[in-house]
Amino acid sequence: MFAISELSKYIENSLVNLNLRQEPKELYEPIEYMISIGGKRIRPLLCLTTYNLFSDRIDTSILNPAIAIEIFHGFTLVHDDIMDKADLRRGQLTVYQKWDSNVAILSGDVMSIKAYELLAQCPKEVLPQVLELFSRTAVQVCEGQQYDMNFETIPVITMDEYLKMIGLKTGVLIACSAKMGALIAGAGEKMAQALYDWAYTLGIAFQIQDDLFDTFGQTNVFGKKIGGDILNNKKTWLLVESLKRANTEQREEIQRILAMPMEKGEEKIDAMKQMYNTLGIKEAAEVAINELYGQALGKLKDLNLSPNQMEQIEAFSNKLVKRIK
Repeated sequence: MFAISELSKYIENSLVNLNLRQEPKELYEPIEYMISIGGKRIRPLLCLTTYNLFSDRIDTSILNPAIAIEIFHGFTLVHDDIMDKADLRRGQLTVYQKWDSNVAILSGDVMSIKAYELLAQCPKEVLPQVLELFSRTAVQVCEGQQYDMNFETIPVITMDEYLKMIGLKTGVLIACSAKMGALIAGAGEKMAQALYDWAYTLGIAFQIQDDLFDTFGQTNVFGKKIGGDILNNKKTWLLVESLKRANTEQREEIQRILAMPMEKGEEKIDAMKQMYNTLGIKEAAEVAINELYGQALGKLKDLNLSPNQMEQIEAFSNKLVKRIK
């Protein structure tokens, strides 16, 4: 079994070896740029990790599907940044800011198609299962993004509605990555589904942590401007939990902050952070993340995994949830 750091090198080498120096360059340069600015590579690494639980043979039959997930994830980010009017991604200009929205849309479309091209190179005996899983997941991610946009104009949502949204927008692609790796390794449906459930729960914790970083992180560490969710009135875990905890007067203050225009950016961010501090939201989010971490590992308790397999799973769980950016 490979160390996670070794699996990471396989991922990076595969991305470097993608042939993206094509014409027209205006179409392909943004794709190369999006891949080159890096990221945590969580999804392809997870796919390779669950595969490696059952097989040590690392070749294109697993590397290309793993890379397909990263390319698809990149496509969603390129389009999300347009919708969110985001200036920075991983500390660099977003694709639509560096070029323009039309270029970003078209390059993103090609990334989506390239993902299927790479995915189709998985072993033929599991290709129908893998394609069905990936296609269903791709639709679910779009559903999650639409809910996210819908929620921007709804004054209050419940925690269940929030969890459904991030489950679709974030959780399912992380879970798909885990299940795909296991399927390609020949682990069987029961084992693959259990790993899906583990990764889905971790994905929820991962997104809550992302919500936390967006408000309480540092731009030079997190790679994005802090407070973007507040400026865009995003229904994050922090906001939903605040509205649940707040008294009548505090709810009125939260609604006043939400009504502030983006021109009052720093004032709006500072006011909402102060409210979060008053309500103990940062500490509550950290508790929720730790609870989900425990629940995720609990999904695997009846699978009779070996100590080495569990060690690898716990190492990845820590990488995903116990991070600083």
